[in-house]
Amino acid sequence: MSIARIIRAAALRAVPWKNGGGTTREIAVHPPGAGMDDFLWRLSMARVDAAGPFSRFEGTDRVLAVLEGALRLSGPDWSVELSADSPPFAFDGAAPVMGAPLTGTMLDLNAMARRGRCTIHMARLRAGEMAACAGTSIVLALEPQQLAGEALGRLDCALLSAPVVMGGAGIAIGFADEVD
Repeated sequence: MSIARIIRAAALRAVPWKNGGGTTREIAVHPPGAGMDDFLWRLSMARVDAAGPFSRFEGTDRVLAVLEGALRLSGPDWSVELSADSPPFAFDGAAPVMGAPLTGTMLDLNAMARRGRCTIHMARLRAGEMAACAGTSIVLALEPQQLAGEALGRLDCALLSAPVVMGGAGIAIGFADEVD
C-alpha cells in the first residue's frame, strides 16, 4: 500500500495563529500533539483575508505555497508576489514578514521545520508525475483525483508509505531528519 493515511480537508480543525491574527488548519505535526513552540515540523493551511504580519517562529525554516488567490510577501530585504501557479517559496521563520492578499481572500499551504534538525522539500506536481517518498512524505490534492487507488477530494492529503504517481495536480511535501 502506498498510502499510510488519508487526511480529509473537511476534518481539519482550526487552530489560532501564534500571533492571534487569524486561524490555520493543521494538516499534520510532529511529534503528534506538539504545540506551536515544540514541533519538529508542521504542515497547515491558512486563509488570509487582510494584510498583516506573519507569526514569527525562531529557529525554523518555512516554505509557503499559494493554493487560491495571490499573496505579496515582504521580508527584511525582499518582496515576492505568489499565486496558485508560483513555485513554493522558502524563507526564515524568524524573519519579520508581512503578507498582503492581492486578490481578496487567499489560501496558503505552510510547512515549517526546526532548522538543523529537519529539512523541508515542497514541489508542485502534475498528473502523471511521481511523488517521491523519503522521510515523512505528504501529498496535497489540488483537484479531485485517484491516488494509489484512493479517492482524494480537492485539498485532501495523503501520508505516503511509498512513491505514487499523481492522478491530478498536487503539491508534494517532504520532511527529512537531518543527519549529524
